[in-house]
Amino acid sequence: MATLMIQGTTSDAGKSTVVAGLCRALARRGVSVAPFKPQNMALNSAVTPEGGEIGRSTALQARAAGIAPHTDMNPVLLKPETDQGAQVILDGQVYGRMGALDYHAFKRQARETVLAAWERLSRRFDVILAEGAGSPAEINLRANDIANMGFAEAIDCPVLLVGDIDRGGVFAQLVGTLALLSESERSRTRGVVINRFRGDIGLLEPGLDWLASHTGKSVLGVLPYLQGLLLDAEDGLGLAGHQVGEPALRIVVPALPRISNHTDLDPLRLHPRVSLTLVGPDRPIPPADVILLPGSKATASDLGWLRRQGWESAIRRHLRYGGKVLGICGGFQMLGEAIDDPDGLEGAAGTTAGLGLLPLRTRLVPGKQLRNVSGTLRPGGTPVSGYEIHNGVSEGPALDRPLMNLAGRPDGAVSEDGQVMGTYLHGLFDEAGACSALLARLGLADDDAAVDHAAHRERELDRLADGLETSLDMVAIRRLLEG
Repeated sequence: MATLMIQGTTSDAGKSTVVAGLCRALARRGVSVAPFKPQNMALNSAVTPEGGEIGRSTALQARAAGIAPHTDMNPVLLKPETDQGAQVILDGQVYGRMGALDYHAFKRQARETVLAAWERLSRRFDVILAEGAGSPAEINLRANDIANMGFAEAIDCPVLLVGDIDRGGVFAQLVGTLALLSESERSRTRGVVINRFRGDIGLLEPGLDWLASHTGKSVLGVLPYLQGLLLDAEDGLGLAGHQVGEPALRIVVPALPRISNHTDLDPLRLHPRVSLTLVGPDRPIPPADVILLPGSKATASDLGWLRRQGWESAIRRHLRYGGKVLGICGGFQMLGEAIDDPDGLEGAAGTTAGLGLLPLRTRLVPGKQLRNVSGTLRPGGTPVSGYEIHNGVSEGPALDRPLMNLAGRPDGAVSEDGQVMGTYLHGLFDEAGACSALLARLGLADDDAAVDHAAHRERELDRLADGLETSLDMVAIRRLLEG
């Protein structure tokens, strides 16, 4: 068994994509490989086959390795609910809610969870590709670190450091990060990788020579910028530019402060006849055919944000002019008459008035629903599949007109006039047939351009692995794995 850890100079330096690409490249060579992220902070999550919750980027890496995702691959997941507090997931299940200072003290206990998960995973696979979080140079977080060098030192594994040249200042990123590491941490950093390069490599080579000479670290690769690469995001909201031609359906999405599982939108980003626009705070709400309310980790709080931003009146005006509204998970709960949170699971205990667009009421209860499900859309019976991650239980006459059947039970609701609909199902657009059928309900006629998202993901993973194979020193990687 060997473990190699990929750390980055910053968040979004490319750690997740490098690990995913290496997982696919090594799996294609017949290596038994698995991803591992000791600690992740993200609101995009996935449900594992055993019914646990892990970061979505780690689940993507497992797919890249050709294996099923497992909670051992991401033993600690933090899901922010406020700027200073988060829900803590240990071994795939909710442990509790903690403020930042409380969690910092809790990391000693979380460390045991992390090391135990790594040991179990190590017994099943020959190679573990571990991914850091943020940067190892966050000196205020060094005490009891389990996300970066603290983990690497605990298991004594080599580290590669990734810097992002596309955002500029990559030499300062790499040199500055190495300077802030301890002597033992610098020693275990065996090389650096420059990510997202576009241009003439000849212009970069003098800088690479200087970097190797100044730091004593080999540059093991300069990875190309892969135009239009769209893979399950860890957390970022960036939209890739895939739109071609004149859109036939305009979908507008509020960028909620605690938006969760926004990977639901990826198949819509890829659709050539759909224009998808995320609207951030204090931005004008553009004309649309569909307003889509996405998932949220703090539904009542995000609903308050919607109201302050003018979305409630915009939605009512949109409906008066014949527009459609779709809510997913937390967005579905917002469409009802009220959200009851008597135990304060997502904030202060109490009741929040909903938008009142569907006659239903939601109560947040302990015990999160975590399951992968499949079923059919109503009417028509088009197959649909996805996953559920929610605490809410909804009741009311709106549920007598469900949007779909999942695992033999009704799910979601549709208003009597068909303009408003909602569901608890994440990933509902991933299958091309379901995507076309849903978009037809939302106003896109004669759709034959929906993307099979699973097939697209596989092509993107192969493209990513191809780029790494040609640009990364795979011989050096293998030597690191062989110790």
